[in-house]
Amino acid sequence: DEGEPGTFKDRWILEHAPHLLVESMLIVSYALEVRHAFVYIRGEFDLPYRRLQAAIDEAYDAGLLGEGVLGTGFGLDLVAYRGAGSYVCGEASGLLSSLEGKRGYPRNRPPRLTVQGLYKRPTVVNNVETLANVTGIVANGADWYRSFGTAKCPGTQLVSISGHIAKPGVYEVEYGYPLAKFLYEDCGGMAGGRKLKALIPGGISTKVLTGAEVEGVTYDHQSLGAAGSSVGSGGMVAIAEGTCMVRLLQVLLRFYHHESCGQCTPCRDGTGWMHRIIDRIVAGRGHLDDLDRLVEISRRNDGTTICGMGDAAGYATVGILAKFRDEFEYWIEHGRSRCDGVLEIGAHA
Repeated sequence: DEGEPGTFKDRWILEHAPHLLVESMLIVSYALEVRHAFVYIRGEFDLPYRRLQAAIDEAYDAGLLGEGVLGTGFGLDLVAYRGAGSYVCGEASGLLSSLEGKRGYPRNRPPRLTVQGLYKRPTVVNNVETLANVTGIVANGADWYRSFGTAKCPGTQLVSISGHIAKPGVYEVEYGYPLAKFLYEDCGGMAGGRKLKALIPGGISTKVLTGAEVEGVTYDHQSLGAAGSSVGSGGMVAIAEGTCMVRLLQVLLRFYHHESCGQCTPCRDGTGWMHRIIDRIVAGRGHLDDLDRLVEISRRNDGTTICGMGDAAGYATVGILAKFRDEFEYWIEHGRSRCDGVLEIGAHA
C-alpha cells in the first residue's frame, strides 16, 4: 500500500522491476504451496499498477502463472488488486479486510494471519521489497546476501529520501553505511546550502533525529535504535534549518487524525484531540500545559489500539517535542513561530 508519507521505494520496484516481484512471488508461493497470491496496490498508483499488470500478463502468456507452471503439477494465480487509498490498509490485517471487499479495519490477533487470514485461510503478508529480494538470494545463495551489511543486520535496503535534500530519490543502501556520508555525499547535502536541522529516518512514524545526532550513526536497526529512532519503512525526510517544527507537527497530526479508521477509541479520539490542541497552539491560543497534555495522550495511546497507528502518532509527537520543545514554548508565549522563514517540506513528504 505504501501510504507512509515520505516513502516511495516500493513504487520504484513496481514501475521499473515488476518482473522481479512476480518471479520472487512465484518462488515463495512454490515453497509455501500457495495457490493464490495477491499484490495489494494503492489505487493512486496508476503507472505502477499498469506496469505490474503487464508483467503478470506476460508471465501468464509464458506459462509461468496459471495451471501447470513449467510443465509441473504446481499452479499459481497472481492478482493485482487496487485499494482505495486508506493509510490504515498498509497494516497487514487491514489490508486483508480491504482485499475481501470490507471496510479496511485492522483485526485483533490471535488468530494470527498465518492461521486465519484472507478468506479465513492461512495467509502470509510481506512487503514488496522483502519479496523482491528472494530471487537474488535463491540465485546467489544466503552467504552472498550476508556478505552485505553487518553481522546482525545483513543485506541492503531501498531508501526513499525527500524533503530539503539536494538529490532526492530512491537509493539502495547497505546496512552499516554511515548515515552522514549517505546524506552529505551520496545525496549531495541539503538543498540551498542550508544546515540539516532534523531527520526523519524511516517515515513519519519514526522518532526524529537532530542534525547533530546524525553524526556517528550508521544505517542499520541497531545503530538507529541506539540513537532513539528506527529504520521504519525506509522513508527518509531531511529537514533544513529554518523549518518550523510546530508547523511540521501540525501537518503530521492532521494526517494521523484524517487517516484514523475510527475503530479504536484511543486512536479515534486521541488523534483528534491532539490535532485540535496543535491547531489551537498555532492559532495563538495555546497554553504551556498543552505540551504535557500532548505527551500524556501519546502515552495513553501507546499499545491500546488494534494496529499501531495510535502508537505512531504518539511516537512522532513525543519525538518532536523532546527535541524541539523550546520552539513550541516560544510560539505559545509569543503567538508566532521563532523561525525566520518557514520552509515547506516538499511534495513527497
